[in-house]
Amino acid sequence: MHKAGFVNIVGNPNVGKSTLMNQLVGERISIATFKAQTTRHRIMGIVNTPEMQIVFSDTPGVLKPNYKLQESMLAFSESALQDADVLLYVTDVVENPEKNMDFLEKVQKMTIPVILLINKIDELQTSPQQQLSAIVEKWHGLLPKAEILPISAKNKFGVDMLLKRIQELLPESPAYFDKDQLTDKPARFFVSEIIREKILLYYDKEIPYSVEVAVERFKEDDKHIHINAIIYVERDSQKGIIIGHQGVALKKVSTEARKSLEKFFAKPIFLEIFVKVDKDWRSSEKELNHFGYNPE
Repeated sequence: MHKAGFVNIVGNPNVGKSTLMNQLVGERISIATFKAQTTRHRIMGIVNTPEMQIVFSDTPGVLKPNYKLQESMLAFSESALQDADVLLYVTDVVENPEKNMDFLEKVQKMTIPVILLINKIDELQTSPQQQLSAIVEKWHGLLPKAEILPISAKNKFGVDMLLKRIQELLPESPAYFDKDQLTDKPARFFVSEIIREKILLYYDKEIPYSVEVAVERFKEDDKHIHINAIIYVERDSQKGIIIGHQGVALKKVSTEARKSLEKFFAKPIFLEIFVKVDKDWRSSEKELNHFGYNPE
């Protein structure tokens, strides 16, 4: 008997979905930083054993869109409600449970198993058990059919128990992907995500959210990988900030990205990064298609 299925992770921004995904898959598949709206695409991570294949799907945080990029991000999240065998709805100990009720109402109507994960329980300080009981009671009223599991994705508390429960809920099925496959995304995708992660870490205010990264060249041989990437921004002023005085800021991003890429691919990396202005790319349907922001 072999089990296989799609387990989709949804929830509002900054509740720890990507951290959870990385813990479940055991690799850094999704960007996980302290900034909200980090994940922009729907990213699959695949867990294989001889008896089972779990296809996890991390999605952008649910938000009311202000421009076309965010509309696309919301579409990725809503598409995750359509094809799941098990849904993981992630919240945390400080979030208002009634935030984004439109999306929550869609989750309430689902007939598949829903597991509500209350993340970041390690952050409860005063009377943690009492606080947690109140949070669980509130959520039980909103999602009465959901199983509720308190977890700490950062500390991996409850993750093994969650994996065991998912395995119990998966349907009998042959594998959907090759058993040695870790993700549905190509290598170039992870190059752009790792560079974007460094931009999220090292720049403030609106800069990280105005940036897109495209890989123009990815050439691999037995010993090395040669990569040329372009950072796209919306304004000339943003280009100046990304490059920094005498190129110092861009050099720091390039160095840190190269280190992470070498760890990810386990090979020496030759990385060149350029910066270009592409005005209002976040609101251009054509540019968003070019950058892969069309949910299938």
